[in-house]
Amino acid sequence: MSSHGVLITPRMLDEHVDRLGEKHPPIELDSVDRTVLRPDLVREQYGHVIDFMSRVELEVDRNVLELLTLLPDPGETDRHFFQDVWQPQEIAHGRILDRMQQDLGMPPSQPELERIGLNIRVLGALAHLRPIQEVARLMYYLTGAATERSAVLAYNRLSAGLERLGEKALARTAIAPIKRQEPGHFAFYRMSATAMLQQRVLAPWQLRLVRTMRKHAFQLVGVYDKQQKAQYGGIVVALGLEEDLEGYARDIGVVERDLLWAQHEGMHVPTYVLAGLRDAVEAYRERLTRLGTGPVRPA
Repeated sequence: MSSHGVLITPRMLDEHVDRLGEKHPPIELDSVDRTVLRPDLVREQYGHVIDFMSRVELEVDRNVLELLTLLPDPGETDRHFFQDVWQPQEIAHGRILDRMQQDLGMPPSQPELERIGLNIRVLGALAHLRPIQEVARLMYYLTGAATERSAVLAYNRLSAGLERLGEKALARTAIAPIKRQEPGHFAFYRMSATAMLQQRVLAPWQLRLVRTMRKHAFQLVGVYDKQQKAQYGGIVVALGLEEDLEGYARDIGVVERDLLWAQHEGMHVPTYVLAGLRDAVEAYRERLTRLGTGPVRPA
């Protein structure tokens, strides 16, 4: 045992990635029962949720470009994970959700596949320096963990909401298979980040840099502009996650809380995660005020 729990070895990571690929091949679109009993109601309640999530899933190719910018020389385990397991699975998720929203009478998803953020470009310009590469790797794992954890929570709520509407085909043959694959991705990021700290890969100054960057450059998944921030806030409200926003933030930030802050400041909820969620909900409410409409509540 180490100060961060069970010792994570390279072999454990390799075996985990192999199991993900063997047990969870990409979901075939033809396996989904696309029966929708009340498309108008599903579109009203969850159309904007499905649209946002399909865009995020389909932007995986851009995520890979960002990753290769940050990690121009990724290790074999990382490459095996994102190239052979994660990318094919996520693209399949996006195609299923995109087809679902079109079945609901909505236009196809419009993912942004080429834009790379300034923060990533700046960090990538220095990534040839080994200390910066190590910082970038931990940032990648922490970002991945937060992203996958938020996806798990969202899919759980969406599945439950569709069940309540009586849309069992969508809930059980589309959303349920997707949400079964996401925890394995989260586990990979958590294990990888934990291994870096157990092996003391980063010096104290590098960990301080990671803490600073997470505090000042944290982004909610799929949020790159004001409009998308408001859309994310709408998802939080529609899925009923606003009712315990602090608990939601704690779940999203659980890995970095445990690895970066638990012994450093005793932080139970990363404040920047909670602030990001509050800002998104506020942006959503401001948009509703401008439009003169009410929020979409959970079914």
